[in-house]
Amino acid sequence: MIRPNPNVAAMAAYALPDISAAAGLEPIVLAQNEHAWPPSTAVRDAVMQALESGQLYSDSDWTELRAAIAEVHSLDPANIVCGAGSMELMSALLLAYLSSSDRILMTDYGYLFMRTLARLVGAPVDSVAEPDYRVDVDALIGALQPDTRLVFVVNPGNPCGSLLHNDEIRRLRNNLPADVMLLVDEAYAEFVEPDYHEPLFDLIEQGNTVITRTFSKIYGLAGLRVGWGYCPRDIRDQLRKVLNPGSVSSLSQAAARAAMLDQAGAAGARRLIAVQRDYLSAAVTALGLTVIPSQTNFILVDFESAERATSAFEFLRNHRLVVRPMAGYGLPACLRITIGTADQMQLTAQTLGAWRRHNA
Repeated sequence: MIRPNPNVAAMAAYALPDISAAAGLEPIVLAQNEHAWPPSTAVRDAVMQALESGQLYSDSDWTELRAAIAEVHSLDPANIVCGAGSMELMSALLLAYLSSSDRILMTDYGYLFMRTLARLVGAPVDSVAEPDYRVDVDALIGALQPDTRLVFVVNPGNPCGSLLHNDEIRRLRNNLPADVMLLVDEAYAEFVEPDYHEPLFDLIEQGNTVITRTFSKIYGLAGLRVGWGYCPRDIRDQLRKVLNPGSVSSLSQAAARAAMLDQAGAAGARRLIAVQRDYLSAAVTALGLTVIPSQTNFILVDFESAERATSAFEFLRNHRLVVRPMAGYGLPACLRITIGTADQMQLTAQTLGAWRRHNA
């Protein structure tokens, strides 16, 4: 029997969350940081129009989508690459640039998928602590090794939801050797008020920096799989060599373009989610639990012990509410809760209140 690549053979399968409620109950899934509302009418109309040409291959250059992204963010479309979610772009980046002789540096609570990709290319991973659930730039700088080739930062963070000021990311880039790449995943950046969080895209002018974003979160297109990255042209050229040219379907490109051009809709979603995030955070805090301040569409709740977190998870699940345990991130005492509709957040607060009374 043919043997798999040793790096693949040594990997565990990617762990998908269990999103089932207790037997016989229809789950309310608050475990995957999905958008609380379906795509807009404009997005649906764009998809239906694109379907009329469904017999044709999709645009492998993502021309109209890149133009829309560039228009909204005042970017050079030549520096934009697209993929089937930002996960594909990260995968392509590691395949293009890293091997077993290179090290990756990230934080303890950085996106777990990066560790999966590291195993795929055989690159060792070093990580530094996140005191108070925040990225520590000095710790990253201090942990650099001679063979570190990529530093990975998620901002705002997942699963913590905390925001690192972009001045700190610029300081990090300025303290990295020229031959070390900085990858900043900004999947949740659109949930931060623009006046509070200036764009970081100009950082690519220094070279060796890639910024990734996604249409899965604020734009509500998780099921259509579209992500995009901004990078120097030499990196763009290498990424295009390993990206599947047809991975972003014509329907997904049309939906993403329509969503990107509807910035009023994105702003409205940001405000609605912020209101519900503040409501749930206050309600959970009033129960005597610790909520990590979040700038995303989820909150991280600290239950003080793994036993209490497991108890709360099962109690919620028995009342249809499925949230995300965080033991895989080294946070066994925490649960992550996606922000949903007003009714869902009220039910979550009420159910956690009932759990708290049962466990006083």
